[in-house]
Amino acid sequence: MNDFIAALGLVLVIEGLVYGGMPRLAKRLAEQVIEMPESTLRTAGITAMIAGVFVIWFIRG
Repeated sequence: MNDFIAALGLVLVIEGLVYGGMPRLAKRLAEQVIEMPESTLRTAGITAMIAGVFVIWFIRG
């Protein structure tokens, strides 16, 4: 459970870096996401999940 909470904390740090450090970039990215087709977003999301699983597997392996 501690690892899960630490992972959530890291997600918040990364989100905070984007929104706090580069708000214009965050707005542009949000605009681009709205224009993207759902299939592209789905593919990117699944790819990111698979990459995350491999990173965790590699580190924890």
